[in-house]
Amino acid sequence: MSKLIFLVAVLFSLDAAAKQCSPLLDFDVRTLNDKTVINLCEAYQGKVIMIVNTASRCAYTDQYDSLEKLYQQYQDDGLVVLGFPSNDFGQQEPGNEYQIKTFCRTTYGVQFPMFAKTRVSERYADPLYRELAAAAGTYPRWNFHKYLIDKEGKLVASYRSGIDPLDESVVNEVKSQIRKF
Repeated sequence: MSKLIFLVAVLFSLDAAAKQCSPLLDFDVRTLNDKTVINLCEAYQGKVIMIVNTASRCAYTDQYDSLEKLYQQYQDDGLVVLGFPSNDFGQQEPGNEYQIKTFCRTTYGVQFPMFAKTRVSERYADPLYRELAAAAGTYPRWNFHKYLIDKEGKLVASYRSGIDPLDESVVNEVKSQIRKF
């Protein structure tokens, strides 16, 4: 009987450990133009995650194309790109969520998950971006700042806006993280 109790206790503790979430991912967010709220940890735990603040009227807006190509190329290997539109810099994301979603889909064919407009700048950052900035040591200073999180939910890289998602250094880090474990 004591072996059975021990086995149940071990299985319960393994199940509890598996459900622990990284502070970087333990946030509820709302999908773009939808009332669906998801927990990032529950939805994406165990994946390599690129989180990026986006804008539709920015000099870097064409990075949507690169983000989508990166997502399509490595999605089946465990990469997910998560887009968070933000109007924090230069008022370059003024549209409503329907307009943003339509623009992303029709102009760039975006299929990666997009979420509700988010505040990302240091002064007003939403909790997710405060946590990302604390881990990286920097807040986004402009649109299309990218944070790369490994399968364990740890930040492994932070890329400035001017670094394209298909830059060799970014792709190599994504591939390195996918191969781990």
